[in-house]
Amino acid sequence: MRLIVPLIVLVALAGCSLLERTRTNFWELERGPSGQAPDPAAAREAVIQVYAARTVGWRGFFAVHTWISVKPPDAEAYTRYEVIGWGVGGGAPAVRINRSGADNYWFGDKPELLVDLRGEVAEPLIARVEAAVASYPYPTSYRTWPGPNSNTFTAWVGRSVPELRLKLPSTAIGKDFLPGSVADTTPSGTGVQLSLFGLTGLAVGWEEGIEFNVLTLNFGVELKHPALNLPMVGRIGPS
Repeated sequence: MRLIVPLIVLVALAGCSLLERTRTNFWELERGPSGQAPDPAAAREAVIQVYAARTVGWRGFFAVHTWISVKPPDAEAYTRYEVIGWGVGGGAPAVRINRSGADNYWFGDKPELLVDLRGEVAEPLIARVEAAVASYPYPTSYRTWPGPNSNTFTAWVGRSVPELRLKLPSTAIGKDFLPGSVADTTPSGTGVQLSLFGLTGLAVGWEEGIEFNVLTLNFGVELKHPALNLPMVGRIGPS
């Protein structure tokens, strides 16, 4: 009972926030900078950041949208990479570049910063991130469920560049869609996972902990920093 009550409260709070967003036309919601990416004019060092934000409309109850932003040393601007489904059916590419700012709100939702690498740590990885983007196997395809989608793309980059130590949230539906395979490393590169078309599977990793995928809904327990991971709610535990 002690656990059930806080869970109900968390779900209710998340639901209220999402309902408020669904009452407003999505194009009228906040899309400006969130202030999490350092100003290129002041921060001359290399930067790699990965973000996650709740998706638009009813899908936001279940899933987040993720993207990657990079800035080489002394660059005057960031390059943002992401996969978006809008327009793909009409011939638009799934992989979009610089559709928005590096850290912008995603239609009213402030993004969560998942990876933040800077300086000498980030600099040698930028070319590898760009190579992973270029080699993404679904550049013209998008499917909301079970994938390939925006989270399939971000997970692909994470697996290609394990030094990012990218741990995607349990709400990143599509991250378990493994291109052309039923087994691979976890997105953080610290474990292994099995997945059947992204619909069901198991992941075990130092960063991810133990995670079960049931029809793309993820249930898990983190071991490195003890916490629960649940569908809709996401991570429950110390920061």
